[in-house]
Amino acid sequence: MAKLVVVGGSGKVAKLFSSLASKHFTITSLVRSRDHFDAIKQAGATPEILDIENAGVDELKRAFEGAQGVLFAAGAGGKGGKERTKKVDEEGAIKVFDALEQLSGRKPYLVLISALDTRDTSQKPPAHYTEKDIEGSKKVHKAIGAYYDAKLVADQNLSRRTAFPWTIVRPGSLLDDDATGKITAGQTGMGSITRGDVAATISALFDLALQGDGSAPPAAKGLAIDMIQQGKGKDVPVREAVEAAVDKREGSLVV
Repeated sequence: MAKLVVVGGSGKVAKLFSSLASKHFTITSLVRSRDHFDAIKQAGATPEILDIENAGVDELKRAFEGAQGVLFAAGAGGKGGKERTKKVDEEGAIKVFDALEQLSGRKPYLVLISALDTRDTSQKPPAHYTEKDIEGSKKVHKAIGAYYDAKLVADQNLSRRTAFPWTIVRPGSLLDDDATGKITAGQTGMGSITRGDVAATISALFDLALQGDGSAPPAAKGLAIDMIQQGKGKDVPVREAVEAAVDKREGSLVV
């Protein structure tokens, strides 16, 4: 089976992802404390110690050796203020990008978890946003601006990378409700989505990208895919939504 490495494996989405993807992939989950080892093992992954805040690029490079895919799921989670958010969500992500670039041979496929509406708010909002979307955008950026600032720098940095294949997933506000199995993906307005459905979306992306021996280039390369749940019968099964977004090359620009 293809090997995946999860950076920030102790998070809720990361553990849900490992539970799904461990049926098809061998997963190494990088965490900063042994306190998380039991939960990681229960999710079907193999835990290893690596603190993204303090790890160097060489350490990350060694962790990625032999992997066909990497999931960046690390996040400060609002703990430690602006400084720690920058250190994890921005600088930690960029160290991962640097490590992937330095690997020899075929590069792993990276999926980066970002956030819906990560953008330069000094510019006009996306043309497809409704007035309700614009108001929702203002509220979330006012509430957690430091988080969005860090995510934007990381997304912009990744958008300039060509040495390895990558996809950005941009979920709406995260819910702990049970997964529905259905989403709206591609280019969306503001909204929310369950963590379980985000995990299923990421699993579907790796399935599409790493079929067979893991050597096929991912069709989703270079996309930033928005994800929400609209309800009222408007959503479609996760796999179908992901495949449609990839086939149509439908996503958001990183700006």
